[in-house]
Amino acid sequence: MRRKSGHLVPLELAICEAALRLRARGEDEFHGYELAKALKHDADARLLTAYGTLYRALGRLASMGLLTSRWEDPRAATRESRPPRRLYSLTPAGEAAAEQARRDAHLAGRKRRPRWAPA
Repeated sequence: MRRKSGHLVPLELAICEAALRLRARGEDEFHGYELAKALKHDADARLLTAYGTLYRALGRLASMGLLTSRWEDPRAATRESRPPRRLYSLTPAGEAAAEQARRDAHLAGRKRRPRWAPA
């Protein structure tokens, strides 16, 4: 899918919206697998063709300043006998981008509706 300048592609928008839902549940940081489960639970599962698709989108969002990321404390991973995870969080710019995309989608939907002429 071609990116329009200043717009998010559907997967990027779905990631920002899922991050907002996770934050509403009290999870300010999330890792890729957790996000993939959230997207799978929602109608956005069709956007994930492979986990590599998700991680490339997370990297793009981070480079745009819409997400921040950090590696978790390796001691936490060692205690749980698993590899360390990269944790992501939505930035204020990411929140604003998701809100703007919602408004744009709402306006686009309104423009497509037929106007009814009086009888």
